[in-house]
Amino acid sequence: MNVGFIGLGHMGSGMAANLLKAGHDVTVYNRTRAKSDALASKGAKVALTPGDACKGDAVFTMLANDRAVEEVVYQDHGVLASLKQGAVHISSSTISVALSKKLADDHGRRGQRYVAAPVFGRPDAAAAAKIFVVAAGKSDTLKGVSPLLDAVGQRTFTISEQPEAANIVKLSGNFLIATVIESLGEAMALVGKAGVDKHQYLEVLTSTLFGAPIYKTYGTLLADAKFQPAGFAAPLGLKDIELALAAGQELRVPLPIASLLRDRFLTLLANGGDNLDWSAIGGLAAKDAGAM
Repeated sequence: MNVGFIGLGHMGSGMAANLLKAGHDVTVYNRTRAKSDALASKGAKVALTPGDACKGDAVFTMLANDRAVEEVVYQDHGVLASLKQGAVHISSSTISVALSKKLADDHGRRGQRYVAAPVFGRPDAAAAAKIFVVAAGKSDTLKGVSPLLDAVGQRTFTISEQPEAANIVKLSGNFLIATVIESLGEAMALVGKAGVDKHQYLEVLTSTLFGAPIYKTYGTLLADAKFQPAGFAAPLGLKDIELALAAGQELRVPLPIASLLRDRFLTLLANGGDNLDWSAIGGLAAKDAGAM
């Protein structure tokens, strides 16, 4: 397929590379030209504007937040103005439910199609095509873009014909990941201050009842206190928790743990944690306990 890709950050660069490996004709756009050039060496065409990446069958956006998505979609010669009728915007960004609904409506009015396809996985998984895709949109549209989704991930979960459903699944998932990070950090602070080696403790956890990848991945980061380089930066963690809270407010679903997590992220950022991985909120408990 002829596909565009907008946003070549930690996740997007790996996803675009895997589209190339699968044999698709890929045109890439990124504000920082050097990231586009790195994909050009692998066979991608380089777009000079977001609209230049929207001339084919579909275009992915993989951007940091609502503002970045709105900028590339709604600017002059952006995605909305440039995508041909019948072509598909695949939004893999973690964005608000409200923006996903708006994108679906606005694309529909122009005869374009829209799929929400956020992903679970860290940058190493994106590079290895091992991420999980959560997709929602019209069934015929999803069928048409399935070769693209198959190229970037190891499995696609089709959730609903309403695109925003995929976004709320993604937000709830990130909320659960942050909950695990916080609870692991508190547990490790407790055993660590009692003199138990954190790596041995993690081996006990992951060899018994807590063998899920999420405990292994984030438990190792916490035990090593390795929060740089950031695979997923702390400000993005705060953003996702705030989006989950906004969705809860809209649906009148209280999320008291999410409120606590918002404050933990704010504490981390207030103490200079902007450049740290979001798992660094799990290190706050040890600091609170005087163990760091």
